Amino acid sequence: MYEEDGKIVGVGSLHVFWEDLAEIKSLAVIDEYQHKGIGKKIVDECIKDARNLGIKKVFALTYVPQFFEKLGFKVVDKSLFPQKVWTECIHCVKFNDCKEIPVLFELEE
Repeated sequence: MYEEDGKIVGVGSLHVFWEDLAEIKSLAVIDEYQHKGIGKKIVDECIKDARNLGIKKVFALTYVPQFFEKLGFKVVDKSLFPQKVWTECIHCVKFNDCKEIPVLFELEE
């Protein structure tokens, strides 16, 4: 969560899927606060949390892969995340026509 002047203007979370895999979920910044580095700060905190937990890979599903690519993520195939696909995605109404693009950040040892 990111606050400015006592107002929540950005959110995001790290969801641990496996001992070495986590997802950045629900990343959002209010329109008028976008392009101010808030999303980057939230992602950086998620990566920091993942590192502290010993997570080796962090992914996200996004409609804006360019944002994540600027932060060091790489576009990958969704088949790399069967835990996500078969526990959550399968229940989504957009399952067969999903437009979200998977991106992956690999943490160094």
